[in-house]
Amino acid sequence: MSTQPDPATGAAIKAADRAHVFHSWSAQGLIDPLAVAGAEGSYFWDHDGNRYLDFSSQLVNTNIGHQHPKVVAAIQEQAGRLCTIAPGFAVDVRSEAARLIAERTPGDLDKIFFTNGGAEAVENAVRMARLHTGRPKVLSAYRSYHGATAAAINLTGDPRRWPSDTASAGVVHFWAPFLYRSPFHAETEEQECERALRHLEDTIAFEGPGTIAAIVLETVPGTAGIMVPPPGYLPGVREICDRHGIVFVLDEVMSGFGRTGRWFAADHFDVTPDLLTFAKGVNSGYVPLGGVAISAEIAATFAERPYPGGLTYSGHPLACASAVATINAMAEEGIVENAARVGAEVIGPGLRELAERHVSVGEVRGLGAFWAVELVRDRATREPLVPYAATGEAMTAFTAACREGGLWPFVNMNRTHVVPPCTITDAEAKEGLAALDAALAVADTYVV
Repeated sequence: MSTQPDPATGAAIKAADRAHVFHSWSAQGLIDPLAVAGAEGSYFWDHDGNRYLDFSSQLVNTNIGHQHPKVVAAIQEQAGRLCTIAPGFAVDVRSEAARLIAERTPGDLDKIFFTNGGAEAVENAVRMARLHTGRPKVLSAYRSYHGATAAAINLTGDPRRWPSDTASAGVVHFWAPFLYRSPFHAETEEQECERALRHLEDTIAFEGPGTIAAIVLETVPGTAGIMVPPPGYLPGVREICDRHGIVFVLDEVMSGFGRTGRWFAADHFDVTPDLLTFAKGVNSGYVPLGGVAISAEIAATFAERPYPGGLTYSGHPLACASAVATINAMAEEGIVENAARVGAEVIGPGLRELAERHVSVGEVRGLGAFWAVELVRDRATREPLVPYAATGEAMTAFTAACREGGLWPFVNMNRTHVVPPCTITDAEAKEGLAALDAALAVADTYVV
C-alpha cells in the first residue's frame, strides 16, 4: 500500500468532500476533514505523507487494526460467492457469525438479531424489552452514549442528546457510579457502589417498578469517560432487575469483542444481562454490522408471536463474513489476550507514570485497550480543563500537539481516551505514550 505523498490527489479529495459530503455531529462550514490515503495495522496516513498512530481506533471500532488480511480476504471471497440475500433466508455465513457470537456471550444469550450498527441494536433491544414486559419506561444513566437514532439518542446521557430530546420517549435518567466525580459524595468504591445502587432503587420506587421495561447500561461507559464500575455494582443492578421483573440490557457496542481484554466487558463482573447489544468490534467496522444477543426467556416471547422489527440488511453476507473472519482471527492470534496484557503491562503503567509527571492529569482509568485520561485545570478541585459540554483552547492545543507528534487521539470534552487497536504491539504503545507525554506538556501550560 503506497504511502508516497500526493498532495494534488489529497486536495481534490478534500474539495469533493467539501462540495458534497454532509458530516455527522458537525457545523459544516467549520470543519476541515483530513483526506486519508490509506491505513494498515495501527496506523493511517494522509496524502501529504503524514502517518498517524491511531490511538482512537477510528471510533473505537478497529479492534483488529486496519486492513487485517484475513478479514479483507474473507470479504473478497464472500463478494465473489454471494454479495447479498434477504434476511428471511438461511445462509451459511450468517448462521456461522451468529454461532460464533453466541458462543462467546455470557449465559444463555444464544439468539442473535443482526442490525447494521450499534444504535439500531439499542433500538431493537428496547423494543424487545417493552414488548416482553408490556411496560413503557426505560431507565438509562447520565454520562452514557447509546446511539443517534430516535430511542437511542433519548437514552443517551451526554449533551448530544439535548437537541433531539423530546422528553416524551419514556426514558428516565439516573446517576451511575463514577467515584472521581461522585454525585453521591462517596470517598471509596464501596461507598460509591452502595449509594449508586440505593439511588437506583429510589428512582425505580418513585417512577413505579411496574412501569419500567428495562434498565440500559454501558457495561463500561465509553465515549462518556471509560468509567469502570466498582465491584458489586452490575451484579447489584442484576438483582434489582430480577426483583422487579425489569429487563437488564448491557450495551457492549464499544466495550465488546476484546476491547477491555475480555470478549465482553460483562465477563469482568460475572454478570449476565437479558439482552446484550454489540457492533463495532464484532468485525472492526470493516462492513457495517451490529446486533442484539437475546436470552432464552425473551426469545421465547417471540416463538409464536411475530417480532415487529426488521432491516433489509440484517445479517448482510458481506458483514457476516467479515465478522466470522474477525472472530476467528481474534481467537487464533490471541488478540483479546494481547489487549489484556498490553493494557496491564504497558498502557496502564505508562499512563500512571505520565499522571505523576503532568499536573494536567487528574485521573487515569481503564482496562485492556480501553483507557481515559482526565485532564484538569486544578487537581485539588478537579475542575475540568474545559467546561462540561464545551471545547476550548486548552483541548484544541493538546489535540494539535498530539497530531503534530504523529498521534491521532480520541478527545471528548476534557478527556483524551487511549483506545488503540487491540492488536497494538508494546513498541507501538510506547511510541504513543511518548507522543502523549509531549502533548500533555502543552496541556500543563493551561493549569492554574
